[in-house]
This record gives sequence, structure tokens and C-alpha cells, in this order.
Amino acid sequence: MPVTIYHRPQCSTSRAALELIRSRGIEPTVVLYATTGWTHTQLISLFDAMKVRPRDMLRVKGTPAQDLGLTDITVGDARILAAMVEQPILVERPIVTSSKGAVLARPVERLLDIL
Repeated sequence: MPVTIYHRPQCSTSRAALELIRSRGIEPTVVLYATTGWTHTQLISLFDAMKVRPRDMLRVKGTPAQDLGLTDITVGDARILAAMVEQPILVERPIVTSSKGAVLARPVERLLDIL
């Protein structure tokens, strides 16, 4: 079963998720999204699979989300999504996908549902 992790090596939770996947004997495709970036279509597809809105996946801690005004409740999904494409760090991590679905692996044990 192919597994993909959208990974940020500097993030301890992301590292723990990758370690947990590998401990199950699975070598995932590792996407370093902060380097490769996101496309609008890619994010929409992931969020649809996770049944979440862009706001639900907006990372505030350690990002410019507040400075960009994205935490204001009146800001719509389109603006948040555009900002995520421009600044990949604004997306919560790690996201893990498999043929069984997609999850935000926070806590990391959530990814067990799709392995």
C-alpha cells in the first residue's frame, strides 16, 4: 500500500510520524512540502480527502498567519488557500495519505487509522 507523508524535518511531530510509518515496515514517499511547495489543486484534493476546510489546516504557531491577517474569522477559504500556496509553511503538518484515506497526524497515532 503506497503511503505519502508531507513532511517537515524540522518538526518533531513530523519526524515522529515518519518514524512510526517506518516502524510498520512501510517506506513512504516523503514530500518535503516546504521546499516543493503546494498547488491549489493539490491542497483542495488533500483537504477534500480529509474532510476539512483550509481554515482547519491553517498553522498559526511559528508562521506569519497572524501577520497576514489570516486568523481573522472573516477571512475566507479562498484567501487562506492562496496564502498556503504562496507560503507552504502555513499548512499544518504532517499530512499522511494512503489508499485508506488522509489524516493530519496530530497526534501521530491518528495515522494508524490509514496504515
